[in-house]
Amino acid sequence: MTHTQPTLLPACGAQHLTKVYGSGDRQVVAVNDVSVAIRPGSFTAIMGPSGSGKSTLMHCMAGLDRPTAGSVLVGSDDLARLPEKAVTRIRRDKIGFVFQSFNLLPTLTAEQNILLPLELAGKKVDRQFFQQVVGSLGLTDRLTHRPSQLSGGQQQRVAIARAMVTRPEVIFADEPTGALDLKTGTALLEYLQVCSKEHGQTIIMVTHDARAASYADRALMLLDGHIVADIENPTAEGVSAFLQQAAA
Repeated sequence: MTHTQPTLLPACGAQHLTKVYGSGDRQVVAVNDVSVAIRPGSFTAIMGPSGSGKSTLMHCMAGLDRPTAGSVLVGSDDLARLPEKAVTRIRRDKIGFVFQSFNLLPTLTAEQNILLPLELAGKKVDRQFFQQVVGSLGLTDRLTHRPSQLSGGQQQRVAIARAMVTRPEVIFADEPTGALDLKTGTALLEYLQVCSKEHGQTIIMVTHDARAASYADRALMLLDGHIVADIENPTAEGVSAFLQQAAA
């Protein structure tokens, strides 16, 4: 008697996702009929030249923007079919987002900023997990500092900790290494790898940096709103060559 392995439901994905801005002569198709499935526990980079639609795709998949057509899936939930209140709840409970501009509240300490999503959701703080996250990100001695007392790299790591502390099913990171020096950026990418490989965290990162993309398991290459390549185990050289070709 043979046993079939259960099929793993994708952590998130899109089916025939299209996002159009404007109308008539001013219409811009930012994402054009994109279908993709993201495996649970994987680390995916979304890449492409400026204006390729990568940030729009991420915002739609994270429930921050409504698609014009198609489906946006988080587990078995289709965000495109749900009312805004239900989407907000899924975003709060299942999605972590690291914004390019950090979005830290200036009057709160690093610790208060990190714990804010749990407070808003009325959830108890798991102190052991909190200490593990801040320790891994090298923030233990910075918890009482306000954002203005932190470097750009430290603020970025506070934003990452805030996204991780709720243990979301999927974390979206928008250019997470953009404000970091090489050493801090490398440490952050290595940490995201550990979160994916050892803790089963699903991570989707928008980046223009070929070196950052090489830390991911997979790179989705966008051009004019389409996925034109899906690269497993990307290398910095391979991704750079693709981007140069796309720009030519």
